[in-house]
Formats: sequence, structure tokens, C-alpha cells
Amino acid sequence: MPSLTRVEATARGAMITVLSYQVDLDLTGGERFRSQVTVRFRAAASAETFVEVKPARLLAVRLNDRDLDPGALTENRLPLTGLDEENTLFVEAEMAYSNTGEGVHRFVDPADGATYLYAMSFLDDVQRIFAAFDQPDLKAPVTLSVTAPPEWTVAANGQLADQPSPGRWEFAPTAPLATYLVSFVAGPWHVRSDSHDGIPLAVYCRRSLAEHLDADLAEIMTVTKQCLDRFHEMFDERYPFGKYDQAFVPEFNAGAMENPGLVTIRDDYLFRSAVTDSQRELRATVIAHEMAHMWFGDLVTMRWWDDLWLNESFAEYLGTRVAAEATRFDRAWVTFALRRKAWGYAADQRPSTHPVAPHEVRDAAEGLLNFDGISYAKGASVLRQLVAWLGDEAFLTGLNAHFAAHRFGNATLADLLDSLAAASGRDLRDWSARWLRQAQVNTLRVAASVAADGRYAEVAVVQTAPASHPVLRPHRIGVGRYLADGTVLRDEVDLDPETDRGRTVLSGLSGQPAARLLLPNEGDLTFAKVRLDPASAEAVPLVLPDLADPLARAVLWGAVLDAATDGQWPVADLVRLLAVALPAEPEVIIVEDVLKLSRPLVDRYLEPADRDAALAVVARTCAQLLATAPAGSSAQLAAARGLIAAGSDGDLLTGWLAGRDVPDGLLVDAELRWALLRRLVVLGAAGAAEIDTAAAADPSAAGAERAAGCRAALPEVAAKEAAWEIVTRNTDLSNRLVEATAGAFWQPEQAELTAVYVDRYFAEMPAAALRRTPWVADEVASLAYPRYAVAQSTRELAAALLARDDVSPGLRRVVTDADDDLRRALLARTVAAAVVAT
Repeated sequence: MPSLTRVEATARGAMITVLSYQVDLDLTGGERFRSQVTVRFRAAASAETFVEVKPARLLAVRLNDRDLDPGALTENRLPLTGLDEENTLFVEAEMAYSNTGEGVHRFVDPADGATYLYAMSFLDDVQRIFAAFDQPDLKAPVTLSVTAPPEWTVAANGQLADQPSPGRWEFAPTAPLATYLVSFVAGPWHVRSDSHDGIPLAVYCRRSLAEHLDADLAEIMTVTKQCLDRFHEMFDERYPFGKYDQAFVPEFNAGAMENPGLVTIRDDYLFRSAVTDSQRELRATVIAHEMAHMWFGDLVTMRWWDDLWLNESFAEYLGTRVAAEATRFDRAWVTFALRRKAWGYAADQRPSTHPVAPHEVRDAAEGLLNFDGISYAKGASVLRQLVAWLGDEAFLTGLNAHFAAHRFGNATLADLLDSLAAASGRDLRDWSARWLRQAQVNTLRVAASVAADGRYAEVAVVQTAPASHPVLRPHRIGVGRYLADGTVLRDEVDLDPETDRGRTVLSGLSGQPAARLLLPNEGDLTFAKVRLDPASAEAVPLVLPDLADPLARAVLWGAVLDAATDGQWPVADLVRLLAVALPAEPEVIIVEDVLKLSRPLVDRYLEPADRDAALAVVARTCAQLLATAPAGSSAQLAAARGLIAAGSDGDLLTGWLAGRDVPDGLLVDAELRWALLRRLVVLGAAGAAEIDTAAAADPSAAGAERAAGCRAALPEVAAKEAAWEIVTRNTDLSNRLVEATAGAFWQPEQAELTAVYVDRYFAEMPAAALRRTPWVADEVASLAYPRYAVAQSTRELAAALLARDDVSPGLRRVVTDADDDLRRALLARTVAAAVVAT
């Protein structure tokens, strides 16, 4: 189906004004639901346009006093001609449920057979629910009515106005909404209600997850209330959408979606097993992130998808900030420095990089591709840098002016910059041109010269940019000096490319005692790669375990991991550093993230024999952590997971799975059992029979996903063929089951078994991608990429695929970026081999 272009959206936006949507849905049928919508809109007299709808069957269309031919529908576009100044459009259709997390997703809970529905209208899928002028700048109030089975509960964006009969739910008109924010949930939901500061609150989940919601309800509600309070302190505009519901829904594609009045969140965030505090922090940050969208995206909406950063960058920044400031999860910036920024740095250095605020996004499909680490993590980092430069008071004053000027409307980058410039008295045009309109990342290096007496002759920060994107940026950063006697000093410096031309001397350091470690970007205020001077790099193993500030440790770990990714820090040295520093690391967040971020480097940058040796070191390190962690603690769970993932001791893992020799305090619950079983499957120490037994013991949706992953990981010819069939051809299974299969298919230990599928990926994935919706197709293609086939022949196959003209934009981006990752891995192996040879 054609994707709406910016040119088309601009023309239609100038031609019509949508006044209201009156939507009536009947959910009492079988495989389809009935949709009726009445759209009232103004238009230039005799204008011509189109409305979007994606029906299973279009039943009736009436424009003003004329019946239109349903056969005029071409793909998803229904022409509208001869418009009056005031128009009423009525469209009735049968709509299909989806199993892809888009439109109205229908889920049958394997735990109890209950059926649940939720609506996901993003990015252009409101058309799967009712006919609409589907673009973000045509906002209008939505009045929804739903007929459902009488035993169901229905919730929507608006507040319930009336329930005239069992099964009939009529909701009050909403404030003006962008079409991609319309949502509802329907089914036999378990509901818990509360209120705070005059705002009704509710939380929804499936009945089979009721005990898990109830166990965490106090924490979820506390975080919600704390975040509301903090946003009300920051913003003059109170929460503007009446009630605040949060529905934990099954098989959700994203982490969550900011539908005003009814936020939908993937129900993986209702924990059925023991979790670490970093997982609880992530849930709190997600809650704060979606709440930030109530102002950034919902109250004031981007005009077009080129200003996506006005939604996601702000929600990412404010979600992290508010979680750190208002909840018990005050280490949220530590997580951001290590986990989220690693995502942003990786995205910004790939061939598909793009500016935070692109000059143009041609169509909605291209907009979908930009939901990445640049729009989220880099954009949030840029905002944190902006706050450091402008000051928080001017920043918040500008935001409040922005809300007041564009309340319930749309805005652009230029609109926001005008508000911030007026509040701060600073001209932001050059700043935005460098930070928002230019792609790629700068590198900051410390250049230090030390005199014979051990004192600095000069210390400078040198800023460079890649040749492909030669832009230097203004940075306000901290430089940490860690002296031999334990003293920690911090110097704040402004890097101004206009005056220092990329080399900024730190005044006042000449004659000062040389530090053991110089850490640029201490405090993590900017978005830049960090490279240490040679003396500091040599001192890292000695200094890192003793750094008191967890944010400084996160920044330093990030620098080391990034250097390893670039092939400038040998992965073998990274593993040795991990063995030295992690046993002394008190922050579970850092332990988990270092293990997670280093694992792809171990799996891909090392030759197989070296990989096995490195994983043995990782396993021993995790065992050491496990031995010293308090019983029942997050640290104990993180160490156990790390040991399971890296371990090769089948007897130990089998014993734990059977409940033998389990460390005191470690609960081998559902999720840990699946982790143990999957590792045993990969090692060839468990098979299909054990998977079937585990699946029978865990008849939940999560259990079905874990079982799918285990079956795909089986080191058997038949199992791989069955999994490949699911990945490339099966459209009956839900999005999450297909993704679980794709994600577990490739295993470094099974390179010989899966070698034949390397060619098959490039031969079959273009057709496979066309069988699925773009969101799911891109995720499956990414998960199914032969990422462990580190060979030049894999790159040649990628090049051949990219030369074809029948490759979808999403698959093209997936292959381009994955091929670049393989390029790095091959380079690292070549460098390592050269070092060994010399």
C-alpha cells in the first residue's frame, strides 16, 4: 500500500480541517469486527482529496448526501471529490483483527483461553480500525462507542460517559488527538483503580497476570504518582487528558505507546519471576517516558515525521530525568550513560545514520525507520547538553511557552527553537544546525604533556569528526582528574569550534600534579565518543574498580566498550578488565550492562577458540560475583544469569535446573528455568523432550515464546528447517512467536549446522519481508540476520542483495547496518591476527 508522503500530507493539511470523528465498533463477531465512522470536516469548496482505510471489506460510503462506490477504494485510499465547505463522511467496513501488534491485535491467552483486544494506531494503522485522514497534523476530537461481549471490560482514550446496556460502552469526546494516538482495550481485564491529585488512575492486565500486577501494584502506582507530581512541578500545564490509565497488553511490538488517557505497555513489564533492580528501573523509566509524551507528542504534536525528535528525544530525556529525580531509581542516568547511549552511538556511526532532526522525511514509511537510537538516545543526549548550556530555568521557561503557544495543536523544530531562544536570550540557529541537522558523532580526546617533575605542561581536549561528516560542535563537558592519592577534581570546559578550531586548552592545569586518569565527559553531559590518553588507558584496570562515582564508572566503561567496538581496544583486554573490575562493582546496572554489551564483541570479534577461552573467563567472573553476592539480591540474580549465558558446564546447569546445588537465595523460577534450558539446548545437553515438558509446565504466553526460542536453538537439522520455515514463511503465528524463533536461530556454537542458511537468508528474506507488515518484517529480518557468520563471503552476499531493486526500505536498512557490524568484526579479527603474527 502507498505510504503517505510529506507532499501529500502538506497539500491535504492545507485543504481540509477535521472537526470530529464519531466511531462505533462492534466487537461481537468472529474473525472480523464492524467499524462505522462519521467524520466531519471543512474543505475548500469543490476540493478533491482522499481518506485512508484498510478494510477486509468496505461496506458503505456516504459523503454528505451522496452514496459513493466502495469499489472506488484503491489499496488504502478512497477518493473524495466535489467537497463542500462543511462535509460529513460516513464509512462502514468490516475490519480484520491482526496478530502483528498493529491495528486491533487479537490475543487468545493460552493460560486460560480468554480473548483480549487492544488497538495500536501508530504509525499509519488507525486505518485498520476506522477510516481517517491519517496524518499527525489533522487532529480532532474522537468520540468512541464499542459493542463488546457483556462480560468484557472496555477502556479508551476518553472517559466512560455511559453504559446503556451490558456490553455497550460509550466514551466522552476526547481532546483533539492525532490519529496515531487513538486506542482502546477490550476483554476480561483485571483492573486496579486509584486516583492522585484529582486524576483518576487505573491499571489493566490479563486475568492470568493478575497476581503479578497485584504484587507490584504499589510500586507501579507510586512511580506513576511521583512522576505526575514532578511533571506538574516542571510544567505550567497540568496533565491535560483527564484520566490516566495504563494497560499492560500482550504481544506488544514497542516498549509502550503514549495514547493519551490510555497508555499501552508491553506486559513483559509485569514480572512473573524474580528481576533485578535495573529491570524495575527500566519499568519506571518507561512509565515516566510515556507520561512525558502527554506534553511532547500528545498536547503538542509534531507536524510531520521529520520532527519525530520533538516526541521521542524529549520523552527519552525527560523520562530518564524524572525517574532519577522523582523515584527511588536515582541511578537512571547511569543506565542511560551505558545502555541507552551505546544504542545511540552505534546507530549514529552506521551507514544509515541521519540527523536528529532530518531536513526531510519523504513519507510515513521512512519515518518508521527513524525510530532508532538517534531519535531516542542521541536526541535525549543533545537535550541534556542543551540544558547544560542554556541552564535549566531558561530551558523549562521555553518549554512552557512552547506548550502555551501550541496547546492541542502542532509544532515544528523552528517553533520550539523560537520559544527557547526567547526564554534564554540565545540564538540557537548555529547550535541546532550543528547538533540537530548534522549526523554522526564527534570524538573527544585528551592530549596531556607532563614535565619531568610529574606536573602538567599542558592539557587539552581535542575534538575530531569523521571525514564523511566533518562538523565540529559546541560541547560543555566535565574533565575528571583522578590523582594518585585518591583526590578527584573536575574541570568544566566549553569546547567552541568557532574559536578553538577543535583543540581547547584547559586553563589553570599547567603546573598541576599529573593525574592517574583523565576522564573527558565526566558527568556525561554531551554526546561524544571518548578516547583516553595513553597514560589513562594504561591505568584503567587499576583505577576503574576504585572510582566512587557510578556515573564516572559508566562513562569509563562506555569509553572502553566503544574503543573495543572500533577495534582500538582488544577484546581479550576487555575481557581481562571485566574479570578485574566487575567483582568489585556494586551497581547491578553496570554489571548487567557490561556483560550485555561485551557479549556481542566476544561472540563476533574473536575467533572460535579465543571466544571459548573468553567465555570461560566471563563465566568464572560471574561465578566469583555469585559467590559474594547477598542471598536473594539483584546482584546474585545478575551474576547467575551471566554465568548461565556464558557457561559451558552442563552438569552445573542441569543440576540447577533440577534444583540441586542452587546457591542460597537464588530462586529457580519460571524465567530462570527457561534460561537454563535454553543454554543447555545450545550446548546439546537438552532436547525437544525437555522443551515439551517445560512448555507443558508453563502454559503461559511467555512460556510459549521461551519454548519457541528453545526449539529454534536446537542443534538439529530438522529443528533448524522448521524454525526457518517460521521465520521466512509463517504468517499464522503472532509477531512475538516469530521474533522469538528468529532471535534464537543463530548460535555461535552451531556455525557448521547453520552455514547453509547464510546463503538462504539473502536469497529468501526479500520475499519474506513482503509477507509481513513493515514493523514486524524489519524486526524479524534484523533478528534473523546471520550475525555470527563473520566472513567476507557474508559481506559479498549482503552486497549482492543491496544491489537488487526489489528490497524493501526496511530490509535494505537492516542489511546495510548488519553488514557494517560484520565489517567491524572482520577488521577486529584482522588486527588481532596481525598482532599475534608480530
